[in-house]
Amino acid sequence: MSNRLRLGVNIDHVATIRNARGGDHPDPVRAAEIVASVGGDGITAHLREDRRHIRDEDLARIQAATDLPLNLEMAATEEMLEIALRHKPHAACIVPEKREERTTEGGLDAAGLHNQIAPIVARLKDAGIRVSLFIEATERQLDAALRLGAPVVEFHTGEYAHAHLDGDSERTAGELKRIADMAALAAKNGIEPHAGHGLTYENVQPIAAIPQLAELNIGHYLIGEAVFTGLEPAVRKMRELMDEAR
Repeated sequence: MSNRLRLGVNIDHVATIRNARGGDHPDPVRAAEIVASVGGDGITAHLREDRRHIRDEDLARIQAATDLPLNLEMAATEEMLEIALRHKPHAACIVPEKREERTTEGGLDAAGLHNQIAPIVARLKDAGIRVSLFIEATERQLDAALRLGAPVVEFHTGEYAHAHLDGDSERTAGELKRIADMAALAAKNGIEPHAGHGLTYENVQPIAAIPQLAELNIGHYLIGEAVFTGLEPAVRKMRELMDEAR
């Protein structure tokens, strides 16, 4: 496994700002182009059922604008499966989705939803789309990912981020160990581990230092920083922090 940790940038909230006013500005495609220009490794976009940020037509435009791989975050529904099969992104990350949530609130219950997820994973894989499952860093969920045949898992780092923000060093250390242990177990079993959710300049380095992790996906924080500094320096700084940790 390469020691370089990839950075995928989630551009959903550029589209959130656009949709708040209507029209075409700011354009998430421009954000994708900027990420590509500063050495980002991928673009992540979550097409939600309610289309609150990324829209259907954005997907093809993003794919046409850069050569970066597109990671499509999607719910395990027939509608989203058909969209993924039509657009054929590099990767599809299956995530939990509740209409009332502000953002993804936790990991996918891959164990409890095995029968619902299994045919979707199979059809995505048959289409040559790399499947990822956004799960909690637990043995139960990792075992479910193994049984489903997912080549990638993305561990939810939200609890780690909350503990760090609360200044709870004991809980932060515990969450970090849990993620590190599960990343090592995933890699041992041939699954490529990724991580994301709630990562910031202040908390990213301990996660980035986990040697088995191959990719971090970061969005909301970078778009928020971009309001003050611009997207290019925001991505560059995150990239530098990740590289320092390795």
